[in-house]
Amino acid sequence: MISSNVSSIMSNQTWMNANANNVANVNTDRFVPQQTTISETQNGGTKANTETASSNGGEKSQTDLSKELTEQVTIEKTAQSNVQAIRTQDEMFGSLLDIRG
Repeated sequence: MISSNVSSIMSNQTWMNANANNVANVNTDRFVPQQTTISETQNGGTKANTETASSNGGEKSQTDLSKELTEQVTIEKTAQSNVQAIRTQDEMFGSLLDIRG
């Protein structure tokens, strides 16, 4: 279970890196942002898939700042919930070891 939470945190870190790059280049002419999707792996974990969006040929950056900032909130909340799940699992394992010992 912890491995799936760690996998999710790592996937969301990849997503946040791409997102931050898009925000940093919001004023860069002809910048085409990256899009990240999170998919489930066969072993129950997650994987981030990042690709460059389709260019519309415009002169200005194609970064949609409102989309990027909204995604940052989603990424943050997902990471927080995974960290809390890991903490809870750690406490449960500690309690089990105390009972066993």
